[in-house]
Amino acid sequence: MTVPGEWTSRLPRAAVDLLPALVLFPAMVVVRFGARERPDGPWWAAVVLAAVLAASLAARRRAPLAAYATGTAALVTEALWLRPGPLTPVVNLIGVYCLGLYAAPRRAELGALLVPPAVLAHFAPEDPPAALPVAVVLIWLLVWAAGHGTARRRREARELRERARRDAVLGERVRIAREVHDLVGHSVNAMLVQAGAGRFVLATDPDRTRELLLSVERTGRDALAELDRLLGVLRADDVLHDDADDDPAGLARLAHTLADAGLAVRLRVAPEVGALPTDLRASVHRIVQEALTNALRHGRARAAEVTVGRARDGRTLLVRVVDEGRGPAPHYRPGRGLRGIGERAAALGGHVEHGPSDGGGFALTVGVPLP
Repeated sequence: MTVPGEWTSRLPRAAVDLLPALVLFPAMVVVRFGARERPDGPWWAAVVLAAVLAASLAARRRAPLAAYATGTAALVTEALWLRPGPLTPVVNLIGVYCLGLYAAPRRAELGALLVPPAVLAHFAPEDPPAALPVAVVLIWLLVWAAGHGTARRRREARELRERARRDAVLGERVRIAREVHDLVGHSVNAMLVQAGAGRFVLATDPDRTRELLLSVERTGRDALAELDRLLGVLRADDVLHDDADDDPAGLARLAHTLADAGLAVRLRVAPEVGALPTDLRASVHRIVQEALTNALRHGRARAAEVTVGRARDGRTLLVRVVDEGRGPAPHYRPGRGLRGIGERAAALGGHVEHGPSDGGGFALTVGVPLP
């Protein structure tokens, strides 16, 4: 089924512009010579002026001010030389609307100044009551204002779309930077800790050193694979893994990686986490990843507990990470990692709380509204 107006979008723009002229020109000629009052001048002049008036509409989008000025000149010439034609005001009314719709603001305002003298010239041969030309001028200006207002709304809508596009691009850049920071920071920190542990046991425990080196290699390969997915398609679900059914937020694999780096992670993940939208599960993964990386790097923690589940109100997803490290320094200030977690939670309409835990370590709680 063809949507009304869809067929015109399939035509070349020049054909669409020419269509009103092809329809109105024969109508003007037929009505002109079928009326009781014939032109006072030669018939060919009426035909030429009708052609000029119709042709002015064909240029209404390419040169709206010039088109309206040309059509208005033809209207004045016809009125003063041949008597006004019945359809001439209709064509000029369409032209004044197109002037307000397609012309630049300054040009549209300049063209509106032609309306009063053109209307007065049109009524000059008939000597009508003074109220009639004034009423017609008001009608013409109202039609011009309708076109001008529509053009202004289109410009504002276009500016809003451009602003929204720029904001989306900026937001995507921030998101990419946050994802890369979370991924690279976590992986590099884990590899550094593993490599440092391997250096200490290199001479005394070759088997343990081999395990740590294999863990470094595995962490590096995983980081490269995730970085390739992130930069290749930039989808939120790319931070999750193929075993999403068993590990919906990728936390078990994350805990295994951190265990190799010396951080024992206890997971308490509610079953309903697997039913959450992919982008929300990806955000949970990144929040926990950054929190555990901070615990390992800054808190020197050897153990941490991660709890993910619904709050008591049933409408909020709570993510809580508590480590057993040395805790924050007095009057600490959030670093880049905590700021990134805050930005991610804010993007989801949530909130973040962090500070010393009861056991002397560091506690992070993120609340996110459930969809």
